[in-house]
Amino acid sequence: MREAFVDTAIGFLDDPRTTIVLADISAAAFAPAAARYPNRIVNVGIREQLMIGVAGGLALTGQRPIVHSYAPFLVERAYEQIKLDLDHQGVGAVLVSIGTSYDRAAAGRTHLAPADVSLIDTLHGWTVHVPGHPDEVPGLLRRTVCGQDSAYLRLSTQVNTRAYAGDGELVVVRDAGPDAALLVAVGPVLDAALAAVADRPVTVAYTHRPRPFDTAGLRALAGTEVILVEPYLAGTSTRVVSEALADRPHRLLSLGVGRAELRRYGSAEHHERWHGLDPTGLRRSVDAFLGSAG
Repeated sequence: MREAFVDTAIGFLDDPRTTIVLADISAAAFAPAAARYPNRIVNVGIREQLMIGVAGGLALTGQRPIVHSYAPFLVERAYEQIKLDLDHQGVGAVLVSIGTSYDRAAAGRTHLAPADVSLIDTLHGWTVHVPGHPDEVPGLLRRTVCGQDSAYLRLSTQVNTRAYAGDGELVVVRDAGPDAALLVAVGPVLDAALAAVADRPVTVAYTHRPRPFDTAGLRALAGTEVILVEPYLAGTSTRVVSEALADRPHRLLSLGVGRAELRRYGSAEHHERWHGLDPTGLRRSVDAFLGSAG
């Protein structure tokens, strides 16, 4: 996904309104383009708060900055600057992260960021894209850069086996018929979710745009039982789904990265299992929610 982002982002440098702002991360990947576009790729060094401040200043002049770093540095470390220098100023930028949730688990807690989407969700009017495949990245980046409002594009090393087109509306991947429970998978957790319910009467829908959430699509598909699987902090979209279905009796199971501090290193695959986001863990949660005969 990072390679797809870099290649696509460089293509925007022909537009004088675009500047890429970095804080050392991926600077080597952008170095050849920096030689061709002097002053259009700005590397502020390991100063993430400054990176957002620079982006805010560029946006105030009419630029459309693309800001990039690891998720914990881009969103968590620089959250106050995102809130003030972008949101409060009423200007837009495109934030693009890598190393989300537990992708870089071997680097320790400093590189884990399961709460990034929850933090962005405290701000107003942001679009959040969580692609599940590298082929989804170029189109999503083009949409966000060509837009006006702020957007967060969350890239991951975890990928599904295939890409899905569209602007983020819910796409039915597996239809179990009327009255079936609905499982909504966000981004790269789709394959695990499909495997978890392969022999159960569960309709599976996919989206790579949790904000704004496709509430119209949700209402069209949802019955009385809804399962939400997200690759970041569990419960992040509970509010949105509950509000969309507030006039209907329903039960909601929200699965994602747990809130407990694991205090472990390991690999991304280890953390996926520890948080119950592998097929076995998801199946266990779904069985407990729906009942073994559901």
